[in-house]
Amino acid sequence: MNEINKNANLLPNITLSSIFAQNANNERGTSYGTMDLLFLRHGSPINYMCGKSFKLMAIIGGLTPHNSKQMPHILNIYKMPQVCLSAYMYRCAFLTYKLYLEALGDCTGEEKLRNLPGTEFEMGMSGQSYSIYNAVYAVAHALHAMISSRSKKKAMGDGATRNLLNIHPWQLHSFLKYVRFNNSAGEEIFFDKNGELAAGYDIINTITFTTQSIHKNHVGGINPQAPKGKQFTINRSATVWNHKFNQILPKSTCVESCHPGHSRIMQQGEQICCYDCPQCSEGTISKLMDADHCNKCPEDQHPNKKQDHCIPKHIIYLSYGEPLGIILASFALFVSLVTLVVMWTFIQHQNTPIVKANNWNITCTLLTSLLFCFLCSFLFTEQPGKVTCLLRQTVFGIIFSLAISCILAKTIIVVLAFMATKPGNKMRKWVGKRLAVSVIILCTLIQTGICVLWLATSPPFPEFDKYSKRDQMILQCNEGSVLMFYTVLGYLGLLAIISFTVAFFARKLPDTFNEAKLITFSMLVFCSVWLSFIPTYLSTKGKYMVAVEIFSILASSTGLLACIFLPKFYIIVLRPELNTRDQLVRKKNCGT
Repeated sequence: MNEINKNANLLPNITLSSIFAQNANNERGTSYGTMDLLFLRHGSPINYMCGKSFKLMAIIGGLTPHNSKQMPHILNIYKMPQVCLSAYMYRCAFLTYKLYLEALGDCTGEEKLRNLPGTEFEMGMSGQSYSIYNAVYAVAHALHAMISSRSKKKAMGDGATRNLLNIHPWQLHSFLKYVRFNNSAGEEIFFDKNGELAAGYDIINTITFTTQSIHKNHVGGINPQAPKGKQFTINRSATVWNHKFNQILPKSTCVESCHPGHSRIMQQGEQICCYDCPQCSEGTISKLMDADHCNKCPEDQHPNKKQDHCIPKHIIYLSYGEPLGIILASFALFVSLVTLVVMWTFIQHQNTPIVKANNWNITCTLLTSLLFCFLCSFLFTEQPGKVTCLLRQTVFGIIFSLAISCILAKTIIVVLAFMATKPGNKMRKWVGKRLAVSVIILCTLIQTGICVLWLATSPPFPEFDKYSKRDQMILQCNEGSVLMFYTVLGYLGLLAIISFTVAFFARKLPDTFNEAKLITFSMLVFCSVWLSFIPTYLSTKGKYMVAVEIFSILASSTGLLACIFLPKFYIIVLRPELNTRDQLVRKKNCGT
């Protein structure tokens, strides 16, 4: 105020003075102090302004949160400007700290600093006194602007002083909003559109030497008027810390930074520096500190455990290197060897009655087709490729059609042979090798045509299933057309049902060794396996789906081999005394 009063150009012929009220620490005391400033100090009762011993133009304060928030309730009634905090808010907070800088929402920097553990601070012209200093100058310049405005409108010489007696505090607001001046430190002082002081902050590093001398080093600052991104500057290398300082540097945030694997979410209703750090959701990562959001990994990658990096997904398929693949491959080899042994035994005994009685050509074709059925299961193991995907289902469908066609041909031959033995029956001309070959070729060609149509229209192809497993990619064969796949299975089922039906009705015919009964039972096993295959196949994924199909192929083929050939193999190897023409004739006679 001494500076202002000595300045003949700022407020000529006007003297500023100050009144101090007690700084209350509660809401009631704040209200009493405010009323005291407004009325009692004037010698007038509360709410009456009868006489005035001085002109009250503005109030600077308060310096605690309670004061700041309670004073406007009273001051707003009389439109009294409150420079620091009020409904008509003009904030003049200049606060510079040694350890860190925090933009405060009120004029309570000193109190907040005292509550921070281990924080040193200095007042002087860098704390509240500097804020009050600029607040007084702001009011003085607002008064100067008001007087100048009136002087221009009414040039009355010393009348400007007399006009001051007619000035009311609320009239200062329009001038405080646009006040702009340079203080004694050369800083430009003005309020922005939010009523906050637009001046910047200096960051001073105070160094105390062993000789107790002090050196203040300017290491940075904050300039709200600077371009975005350059408003805050600090020279870390120029900052000197006490050698005894061993604490972690304080953070200018409410919480620690969000680490990689987490995202930053602002807390509703809190300052921008207050946020939560939730873990990234499943399938997403964040690589940076304080990431605003988490990102999804590429389809062929998945997050690591910390969710801060994407790693390639492991490619899986049914292989010989895992227990399941080893078990299925070993079983396929075993039944293939059994089939070869049976085939070799039948070849060695092809001139015996039991082999001749069961049509050697069809028997040999059936055994060969069963051997290929077992071997085709190897197409389903190991890494799927373009060729293997094309061959898997088509080879399986054609070979199985050949095997069941052979069984159907054997059954038809049995029925026709019995009917041909009846007197006057014309079926005798149909009994022979040509009929059996025709049935086998026709039934196999139909399935071959279905497979060729499948490959021509929508063939199977290898693909990656990237979504069934979080950390794995399943390499599998896409069947192309699901309709064609189930058409192949449906045709096999149709042949099996026809064979089962014909064999069931021929089971009591006097066939040699009652082969119709064996065929009936073998078809029952075959149909049971593939009926259970469909729901199991649809309920599994990846390599287990392939394992289900391999198991069904091996189980159904083994059922045919066991039901049709093992009883005969048993007689040929272990009961050769039953493999004689007399035994066959005796059986036929007993049957008739």
